Amino acid sequence: MASITVRNLDEDLKRRLRIRAARNERSMEQEVRDILRAALDQEVAPARNLGTEIHNLFKPFGEVELEILPREAMRELPRFDGILGDVHS
Repeated sequence: MASITVRNLDEDLKRRLRIRAARNERSMEQEVRDILRAALDQEVAPARNLGTEIHNLFKPFGEVELEILPREAMRELPRFDGILGDVHS
């Protein structure tokens, strides 16, 4: 069995731990072990992916086939010279 030492506990936290341990009829050490075990036994929820969540939300409605539009040539970028005047003067 491994052991650890926890330093710099504030007095209020230590007092609350002592009271909780007494209420549960355990030593402070056993109370800390049970608190740590309970905290670490909680299953961590997997990271949620927005795309997957949207898919799961609409999955019950069935699939939809979307028309794939043909690609077009890229439009020429807009030009703004002359609109604001000479900004460097």
